[in-house]
Amino acid sequence: MTAVGKVTQFQYTALYKPNQLIYGSGQTAVITGWTVKQAIAKHLQPREYAVVGQLYSPTRGINLLIRNLLNNPHVRFLVVLNATKEDKNAGAGTCLLDFFNHGFEKGVCDTGRFCWRIRSSIPGYIDEVIPANVLQKLRECIEIKEAKSIAEACDFVRTFAKQETLEPWGEEKEYPMPKAEPTILPGERYGHRIEGKTIAETWVKIIHRIKTTGTIRPTGYDGQWQELIDLVAIVTEEPEDFYFPEPNYLPIDRSFLQEYISQVLDDSPTQEGVKYTYGQRLRSWFGRDQIEQVISRLGQDIDSARAVMSLWDVSKDGNDSPPCLNHIWVRIVDNELSLTATFRSNDMFSAWPANAMGLRALQRHIRDEIIQRFYHQLKIGPLITISQSAHIYDDCWENAEKVIQSQYPQIYQQRDYADPAGSFVIIVQDNQILVEHMTPGSGEIVNCYSGKSAKKLYQQIAADCPGLQVEHAMYLGTELQKAEIALSMKKEFIYEQDKLLKMIK
Repeated sequence: MTAVGKVTQFQYTALYKPNQLIYGSGQTAVITGWTVKQAIAKHLQPREYAVVGQLYSPTRGINLLIRNLLNNPHVRFLVVLNATKEDKNAGAGTCLLDFFNHGFEKGVCDTGRFCWRIRSSIPGYIDEVIPANVLQKLRECIEIKEAKSIAEACDFVRTFAKQETLEPWGEEKEYPMPKAEPTILPGERYGHRIEGKTIAETWVKIIHRIKTTGTIRPTGYDGQWQELIDLVAIVTEEPEDFYFPEPNYLPIDRSFLQEYISQVLDDSPTQEGVKYTYGQRLRSWFGRDQIEQVISRLGQDIDSARAVMSLWDVSKDGNDSPPCLNHIWVRIVDNELSLTATFRSNDMFSAWPANAMGLRALQRHIRDEIIQRFYHQLKIGPLITISQSAHIYDDCWENAEKVIQSQYPQIYQQRDYADPAGSFVIIVQDNQILVEHMTPGSGEIVNCYSGKSAKKLYQQIAADCPGLQVEHAMYLGTELQKAEIALSMKKEFIYEQDKLLKMIK
């Protein structure tokens, strides 16, 4: 704190996310939710506010915000902007307001640890290491205002700035933050393929793969993420009415999903502080409706490979906040309409399920419009996303591990053994191991292998079938080794595929 004449100036010091904030010298903290912080800061003078920052998550962001406020007791006023329509944005701001208005109680957070749970219909948590009396004093010493528009938020800030400067309400306080350090197994960094029947199943497999072999790297947002590069996720059988398991372990709900799908499909005008929506980029950003263009092109030429939509604006997107979703391709093969989307950067834990469901809704819309206008008989094919940077932020690692522990074993046990590369029949006959490779479904024989060495046989099969699923390849190695043992022991053992070796009596 410094005094210049009769004007007292303060310096806000952020312990967490320091590079994501806009700093001033006043006594008011401004929380903008998902509205970009610059949309408010540009209307204010730095002397009128202490800090301006966004709040994305009630379950993770509020805990960091409270810690920053405790380290800056000169902040005596708080303005919370609840302006955008997105449920999760309103949820974060509303939960923060509930902390100051209704308090907190002992509880358990979404990862199972004891914590202070905010008294709110929207889940929000604060680490138990912060004493209750400290949190209570914070609530009592900061005056809060809720704003429904940027203009109203600025009016509140200016009103507070005109008041007499108040002394800090206490001493700066800092409390240790628990850290989750992941265990990483060796694996490929580039090029990964994950397939699941539903978005929920595929999401759990994605989270497991990233948490198992992902590389830990610094982010541009004052933290770390665990990352795989070029991850292809394929959803094959998502129901028309999107899959929500019970209990719902996906990080979205139906009300938010409805709003999100609208932002993908519709050309609705954005609110102040929101730069664009995907729907704007697809419908009107470049002066044409790309969704309509795709429907028309495929309707007139069902085999077209030119049904492409672009969201990347080369004139603007080299700067701040470019879209994560960049391109979308739609293809029809054998009357099956598939959609492929590329993401330059993809938060796989918090964002990918909504991304996938929004794209699935777009895929269904295009299919339905082609059927209605051009009378093609089409069915929904796979949804494919290609994420150049597929990552999980460090503040989600603990939640990701919980999802893996609770859901992955069940999904893995219920896996479908069918391999698109086909199946293999193994027999021992005429003093040799014989292997027939057959197509999936029809069972047509496409290749035959014979020999006495399991190693030579699986090397030949691997060379001819590079797309074999990992588990299928391991199974073949096991079966071929059993066959070789039976063959080498002459008449002492009998080999039958998928059964234990039998000794001849």
